Amino acid sequence: MDSSKQPKKTYQKYFTKEHDLLRSALRDWVKKEILPNIEEWEEAGEFPRELYEKAGELGFLGIGFPEDVGGASGDVFDAIILNEELMRSGSGGLAAGLGSLGIALPPIIHKGTPEQKERFAKPVIAGKRIAALGVTEPGGGSDVANIRTTAVRDGDHYIVNGSKTFITSGVRADQLTCAVRTGGEGAHGISFLVIESDTPGYSVGKKLKKTGWWASDTAEIFLDDCRVPAENLIGEENMGFYTIMENFQMERLQLCVMANMTAQMALGEAMKYVKERKAFGKSLSGFQVTRHKLADMATLVEASREFTYRIAAKIDAGENQVKEISMAKNFACSISDKVTYDAVQLFGGYGYMRGYLVERLYRDNRILSIGGGTTEIMKEIISKLM
Repeated sequence: MDSSKQPKKTYQKYFTKEHDLLRSALRDWVKKEILPNIEEWEEAGEFPRELYEKAGELGFLGIGFPEDVGGASGDVFDAIILNEELMRSGSGGLAAGLGSLGIALPPIIHKGTPEQKERFAKPVIAGKRIAALGVTEPGGGSDVANIRTTAVRDGDHYIVNGSKTFITSGVRADQLTCAVRTGGEGAHGISFLVIESDTPGYSVGKKLKKTGWWASDTAEIFLDDCRVPAENLIGEENMGFYTIMENFQMERLQLCVMANMTAQMALGEAMKYVKERKAFGKSLSGFQVTRHKLADMATLVEASREFTYRIAAKIDAGENQVKEISMAKNFACSISDKVTYDAVQLFGGYGYMRGYLVERLYRDNRILSIGGGTTEIMKEIISKLM
């Protein structure tokens, strides 16, 4: 049989032509609006607030959110493209800060009333307001079932007392999607309230200084007898823990993407450097040990990225992937740990110097296996679901 007449075999692709157009638009915007300024913003510890508005006007903040709240709709892979292209800025902090609505708005979108979406989602997607998520507390991070911030019902209000820490976009946030304890101990007593930053008793500590993610403002937030309208309750009272768990699945997916992009960029920088750097009369790429190290790095990055995309496709199809996304997060972070380490090693002393991208990638990488649930918590989840 003539093989030329055989039907051409196809394989499943994650990205369509429409996805490619979105990627191209985002890449151009990052190249023109962000890359020329990223060093300055890293040193300043924040990027201009106006960048939110620009991203909102272009519809980028609406990617992945439904049209009825001003979003651009789309699928999981649209959101992945947004994250990947923001990461091409070379700043995990920029991607985390500009993307903080990605973890702050889903509880409102999925559980909120039409009025709440109008007040607390639309202005954020339009770039007019900044939203942050408030779950982590000074006394505990991954143990979200033991949240201590209290919200006591008082007529048409809740009286909120407590504090939150490590809050991305917390310094400048106009609103906080805040996990509070409205009931008894444990997971069944947690609710979500939207607390606006101009509420009396709401205060922000000084900007926290971090090892990496410099361009994202990170804060501790104090809540002292804040009177929050009961109409700001998101979903049912005492059902917030389940909303947190739902939120984690997408947050962990995006952390996988950030880890894969961090590793990919570190590999790219290393590949360029070894061709230019001379040692013992030839370029570093002329040594077999260097070429084999790069081959190992490239293999690991490819495997991790493919694993992440496959799980993303299942999430997009509506499948529960709690165990698998926990596996992917640990795997992606372990790969990023190794690849950023090896990239710095290939650069030698220059890899330890400020001003070289691999140095920033190495620093930014460290938070990825902590945020969104630590490596140890991921292993607990995996073991329970095996």
